[in-house]
Amino acid sequence: MDSAAADRFDTGRLEVGRFEVDRFEAGRDRLASLAYRLLGSAADAEDAVQDAFLHWQAADRRRIRVPEAWLTKVVTNLCLDRLRSAQARRERAVGAWLPEPLLDGDPMLGPADTYEQRESVSLAVLTLMERLSPVERAVYVLREAFSHSHVEIAEILDITESASQQHLHRARRRITVARPRGRADVDAASARRVVEEFLAAASSGSTERLVALLTDDATAISDGAGLAEKLLRYATPQGIAAVARAGFKPTPAKRRFAGGTPALHYALVNGAPAILFVLGDQVIGAVTFDITGGRIATVRGIAAPARLVRLSETWRRHEPDTPLITRW
Repeated sequence: MDSAAADRFDTGRLEVGRFEVDRFEAGRDRLASLAYRLLGSAADAEDAVQDAFLHWQAADRRRIRVPEAWLTKVVTNLCLDRLRSAQARRERAVGAWLPEPLLDGDPMLGPADTYEQRESVSLAVLTLMERLSPVERAVYVLREAFSHSHVEIAEILDITESASQQHLHRARRRITVARPRGRADVDAASARRVVEEFLAAASSGSTERLVALLTDDATAISDGAGLAEKLLRYATPQGIAAVARAGFKPTPAKRRFAGGTPALHYALVNGAPAILFVLGDQVIGAVTFDITGGRIATVRGIAAPARLVRLSETWRRHEPDTPLITRW
């Protein structure tokens, strides 16, 4: 082969390589959103998608008839391997696991066209999916969030079509039974008003107003800024009000721990209203709310730095509203 032919051959190989990489990249967001729903962790989802890319590069792509279906199967099974791993079982069994929150607009939250798709990525449902077996979780996500048929799911998971239907039935039943009653899409303006009232009551120390804003069966959960071995849980309106008063009261010790004086912003996180503690361009804490019937059913406090990495990255590209509190 002369030099000119060799150059043309190398150029052709590079063009084919770029085409194959571009083809993978075109579906990366969809694959990442699938992995995030399955794992509840943006960092783990990114790792799973990168592993899938390595599989894609190593595969004989001439034998792959439908790349999107092949990649969906690879990512799903990589995620199932992670869910079944001894490390994952330990981390999730000790009660120290919460889903990683994502700022609305993050492509990892898509698709979000239907109520079922939005619900499947809510922090509430991501938490409830911990009650499912890995296969039930995969069937639920593939069906509810990505509208795959049972024939397609059976092919992805190497199960029968009837097994796919049974897994979906069990998954739906377990999630529906555990889901807060009366849950529905909340009017955005009403949700913001409830959260602002909660912040005002917590900041002023108004216990009665805080209790009035909570449902009778309200619950709260906190990761203790990553300092506690297990999640901290509160199961009465009075207990939640006491924790909220203490948590939202600024002190010199809290500012030293935070590294400065953060601003408090209203935002949407996984489709739910939230208060973000922002120091400079970094989110150092997130408090999210599930609202039903105009009152707060669930409060989640997330401040472990490892759970806020992607949220901070997205926040830096975000145009925030005026802070609810400029200097906390």
